[in-house]
Amino acid sequence: MTVLRPVRAGNAFEETVERLLQAIKLGVVAPGDKLPPERELAVQLGISRVTLREAIRALQDAGYLDVRRGRYGGAFVTYVPPRPGPADLRKAVADMGTDDLADALTFRLAVECGAAQALAGMELTGGQRDTLRRRLADLDGASLEDYRRLDTAFHLSIAELTGSALLASACADARLRVSDLLNAIPMLQVNLDHAAAQHRAIVAAILAGDPEGAGRAMGEHLEGTAALLRGFLS
Repeated sequence: MTVLRPVRAGNAFEETVERLLQAIKLGVVAPGDKLPPERELAVQLGISRVTLREAIRALQDAGYLDVRRGRYGGAFVTYVPPRPGPADLRKAVADMGTDDLADALTFRLAVECGAAQALAGMELTGGQRDTLRRRLADLDGASLEDYRRLDTAFHLSIAELTGSALLASACADARLRVSDLLNAIPMLQVNLDHAAAQHRAIVAAILAGDPEGAGRAMGEHLEGTAALLRGFLS
């Protein structure tokens, strides 16, 4: 889970809360699932277990986690993205600002196209190929309730499979900037079918070792999402 990368010492508590919230809001840890074990998570974040416990306690108080004790205990995610209403997309854009929205969409286009191109240019192992195919299959079989979370997992896996922590972090950041907008777009079956075909085209280009085709397929997919956003805002 690239979003759970090491934090800086100066603001360890605040950045730990930020990392955990990113993992929760992006669905990296699904509602009802639990965070990695405390010892493992503290090492992954590069912090003390005391700081980790303070951050988890804060998120429990805020309603994002439920901490259970005992043999089968842990910190379980309780946050569920709210079901959007008709005005939620406009509110999300108003909160962000149109200039910031354009900037966020440009940023996402740049880093995700770059990730697809980079991965397509690599010599992939059998395990990497299987992971990419599995993410695609999970997304193809997703229910409407789980679609956004598995869509995020698919997109982030492309960056993570490159092995570049910086690129994976940038893609996670780009996704987080538009996650409220994506969650507020109505789930239209025609659009989901079109997106599925685009996802398959992205994977096919990556597996074929075609960087130009992978970047182009990812660009067309992200431009389609941006067009849908503009359509609902017009």
